[in-house]
Amino acid sequence: MRNLSLCSVWLGLGLLAAAPPPPTATDLVARNLAARGGADRLAALHGVRFEGKMVFPGDFQLTYRETRARTGAGGTLRIDAALQGLTLVQAYDGTGGWRINPFEGRKDPERMSGDEARALADQASLDGPLLSSRRDGSTVTYLGREDFDGTLAYKLRVAQKDGDEFVYLLDPDTFLEIGETETRRVRGTLQVTQYELGDYEKVGGVYFPMSVDSWTQGQPNQRQQVIIASASADPSVTPALFAQPAAPSGRDSARRKEDLPPGGKTPATDTNASANASKPKGR
Repeated sequence: MRNLSLCSVWLGLGLLAAAPPPPTATDLVARNLAARGGADRLAALHGVRFEGKMVFPGDFQLTYRETRARTGAGGTLRIDAALQGLTLVQAYDGTGGWRINPFEGRKDPERMSGDEARALADQASLDGPLLSSRRDGSTVTYLGREDFDGTLAYKLRVAQKDGDEFVYLLDPDTFLEIGETETRRVRGTLQVTQYELGDYEKVGGVYFPMSVDSWTQGQPNQRQQVIIASASADPSVTPALFAQPAAPSGRDSARRKEDLPPGGKTPATDTNASANASKPKGR
């Protein structure tokens, strides 16, 4: 019996010695980059355009178009969501954000605050905050594993220099993002948004999610969903698409002092991608 016990101990120690070490944050970022399509494919992509629909609770639907263009280390972005002749526009021109929101009775373009513009700057990036962390000074930390709808996902936190934070859940088989929690401070108020991402397809050789659900933390029953029906790589666009239009004559379109972007994100200029791809294991 004593020999049997010793054998069990040695066997257990052998299994522990053979167990692979946990991955590092650097390992997981590298695997995510490879899963998206690789550094060369991503660098070669200058812009993307997505078209589909945006669905709100109660099946309230708007047509949806999103255009992103690479601009150096950052990007530009424009989103158009339309219903019954009214079009909501949100855009980031590389230095600041602006909007037109006729659903709130505002038909003239207005400048966004710096806090709001930072969120659009992150969305404008073709790489996204996780892969941008390789060069923008963000701190990436591996937080272990977490169950996400039955999938034991890898958990990574990206802390940006401006204080914004993202927690990503990576599928253990594909290493693509399947969940995300975004924490920002907007006009002094902490805002936490959660996302579920899936139905990945290749656009210009790079994988992007074609289905994105989002909701304010604690309100999963109030989900907003973006469903992409078609996507294209490197659409023909000019900087004018992302620039804030001039206000009608006689109206003051000057930027308000409180809307000037703080020292945060100020990416430069360019574009993105085409879809019709094999789908990796996604959600």
